[in-house]
Amino acid sequence: MIRVRHLMAAFGTVWLAACASAPMHYYTLLPAPDSAPVDAAPSAASFQFELLPVGIPAQDDVPQLVVRQGGQAVDLLNSERWIAPLADEVRGALSVDLSRRLNAQDISSGLPVDGKPVLRIKVDLRRFDSSPGSYALIDATWTVRPLKGEAVLTCSSRINENVGQGYEGLVAGHQQALGELAEQIASVVPALAAGTVPACPVR
Repeated sequence: MIRVRHLMAAFGTVWLAACASAPMHYYTLLPAPDSAPVDAAPSAASFQFELLPVGIPAQDDVPQLVVRQGGQAVDLLNSERWIAPLADEVRGALSVDLSRRLNAQDISSGLPVDGKPVLRIKVDLRRFDSSPGSYALIDATWTVRPLKGEAVLTCSSRINENVGQGYEGLVAGHQQALGELAEQIASVVPALAAGTVPACPVR
């Protein structure tokens, strides 16, 4: 009987410790749906695009938010996590942003429209740095090429956004940085769809 009581007491201690642990928070990089009214929808683009899977640094390929704490020290925040793998979150955010800016369909998640040229877009993040209350930084190389033809454009983008306090502010900063990256990519896609190779955007 005494042993049973000890076991129940031990179980109760573990249960209370679990209840007292920090709650889990989940974040997404996908932009919120645009609820603003539109007077006249722009005409659909004369091309479509295919956004390939996004490459991310190995050190960031974890469920937890990885943050810098000054110098070379980093922390994995077990209670602060991405709702999906980071590579999928980044790709999803870029797909939404590119579709909005180009008014074109990402055929990676659907069927291509016959007769419309396809632009293939590949993005690789070399850095995805997070410093709460300070900055959200992405450093990317990206390539755009028509599926038919020899034209190809390869560019680099380094985008650093100031962020407010808290992890929500940090995630919002990365959303803004990805939005800027999508804008840079979108600025060259129409020219490539028309058969010319523009210069890389300068920001």
